[in-house]
Amino acid sequence: MFPDDRTPNRNRLGRSARAALGAWLCGAALAASAAPAPPQVTRPGEPPRFTLPAGPTVPPAPTLQEDEALRVSREAIGRQLGEHALLDRQGRPVRLSAWRGKPLLVSFIYTGCFQVCPASTRALRDAIEPLIEAFGADSFQVISIGFNQPADSPTAMRAFAAQHGVNVPNWDFLSPPPAAVQALLRDFGFSYVATPSGFDHVVGVTVVDAEGRIYSHVYGERPRPDQLGEPLRQLLRAGEMPQRSAVSALVERVRIICTVYDAETGRYRFNYGLVLEIIGGVLFATAMLVFFAFEWRDRRRRRRAVAQPAPPQTAALPSPPRA
Repeated sequence: MFPDDRTPNRNRLGRSARAALGAWLCGAALAASAAPAPPQVTRPGEPPRFTLPAGPTVPPAPTLQEDEALRVSREAIGRQLGEHALLDRQGRPVRLSAWRGKPLLVSFIYTGCFQVCPASTRALRDAIEPLIEAFGADSFQVISIGFNQPADSPTAMRAFAAQHGVNVPNWDFLSPPPAAVQALLRDFGFSYVATPSGFDHVVGVTVVDAEGRIYSHVYGERPRPDQLGEPLRQLLRAGEMPQRSAVSALVERVRIICTVYDAETGRYRFNYGLVLEIIGGVLFATAMLVFFAFEWRDRRRRRRAVAQPAPPQTAALPSPPRA
């Protein structure tokens, strides 16, 4: 990810560099001449064949093992995150537990990246805009954590956010202390490998529930709004509505249930047809409850009537004879 500016320009080689290069070539030639030549096998009438000595082997560049990284990432689902110390963009100490109480979207970046991290951050910004419209900015939170310490300092994270136009009220950029990086990454199941050009790492967003447990991972450089919105909607629908009365919490829950993703527009919209279906279902359920209540009452009355003893029968006296 870093441009390689270390390649020398041949026109700028000085005399000392040329002398060193010549000495190296001479040394290589002497070494080649001192080494025993391999036996040459030729056929009759063919000119002799010569074999050049093999050059030094270059070790392959380190790369991230995708299958292993995905396995580690998926094993983290359901894990309770620890009390990790962090620094915000102003350098103030904060705890990861400060973001509990609401669903949380977490991305890992490094500020020295010039391609993937900026592109994925801008894609995340574009993806959460319709989520804010649909669910509200106060219903979930977003944080980006710089894992390349000490380079990803609070100052660097602040500059990175400003450079890529992230000005979202519920989005923070955080820096862990260098000694706490590995424990934090293990909790999230995040893997990376240092390469000559930067870092090869898992790209995606982690969805954390309101209690601080990892709910799911959304992989990819450009997450769609529905890929993030559906786990958010599930968490918001099942979770508690903080600081709301029972009626307002019910209304908010119905609103979240009736908010659906429109693939044509890439936005969330309110489905009024689903509202009518819910109202119809509630009325039908109410009518059935009333019917069963009356049926239960009538059966109880009939059982009481059958169980009640009959009144005693008095014997009729014979009538006196008539004259």
